Amino acid sequence: MSFNIGNQQGGVVNNVAGNQSVHDGQSALFTAGGQEVRGLVQDLRTSIERTALPPAIEPEVRAELDSLDQEIARPEPDRQAVAGRLDRITRLLTSAGALATAGTHLTGPLGALAGWLGTLGQPILHAITG
Repeated sequence: MSFNIGNQQGGVVNNVAGNQSVHDGQSALFTAGGQEVRGLVQDLRTSIERTALPPAIEPEVRAELDSLDQEIARPEPDRQAVAGRLDRITRLLTSAGALATAGTHLTGPLGALAGWLGTLGQPILHAITG
């Protein structure tokens, strides 16, 4: 038996023997550097390009991706601006039903970028995990 697992991102992983109670949620902080974050944005762009988007939202998604790419390329990206752009992309993809049909090839990069944002990414993580 073999497993072929592609790109994965994990925030919080719990291995529990028995019962576990979690109060007030769990979160993780990703400490990716600039190069890794640019790679995640490229992964997101590639995933979105593989997804059939409705013509009504495609230009807006692409414009947000371009703005996100420009912000991440700065020496000190403004995480608030990144969070806003990522939130708009997530909302557009959700409204088009793309997140529901695309699966992990979209939610993986979105989740990893949201994790990099820390607290600012929590609304995005909630949006993609339901």
